[in-house]
Amino acid sequence: MVHWTETIKSGRTGVKHTKNCNHCNVLLTEENFYASNLKKCNYICNACDTIKNRKNKLKRLAASIGQAVYNKYDKVKRGHIYVVSNPAWEGWYKVGMAVDAEDRCRTYQTSSPLRDFKLEYSEFFADRKETEKLVHNKLTAIGCDNRGEWFKLSLNKIKTIIKDMPNES
Repeated sequence: MVHWTETIKSGRTGVKHTKNCNHCNVLLTEENFYASNLKKCNYICNACDTIKNRKNKLKRLAASIGQAVYNKYDKVKRGHIYVVSNPAWEGWYKVGMAVDAEDRCRTYQTSSPLRDFKLEYSEFFADRKETEKLVHNKLTAIGCDNRGEWFKLSLNKIKTIIKDMPNES
């Protein structure tokens, strides 16, 4: 087996140094150096290059699967408008939308160490996105204090506004 060597141009001419893979420190030879030869000054053997490419391919695959799931979720119009509360923010209610309101509430529980989010109300609508916009606009128009999707208003008033929304289900 012949070791791959590099002739250093600066300094003493003709001095040969062997190179190791930057990742696994294996001595590079003519047989395992081809892939790294394409990368300037990044000495990497074929095995590490293959592993790196596989990891990148898996990352791209995971990203595309995530995007496909999001696209499928995004195309679904039907779903729930829900109201969630948390005792830490007394009198404040989150008004949101989801395909499955109970599942959405469970995702909030993972971010709260006390698991204290409570699904107060949920109603099914044919177009959850449009209905959520209408509900948020109505809540903002009546002048209640809000922080994004969180509103400071009585639960009964929020329920009444949601129930009054048009629904073609």
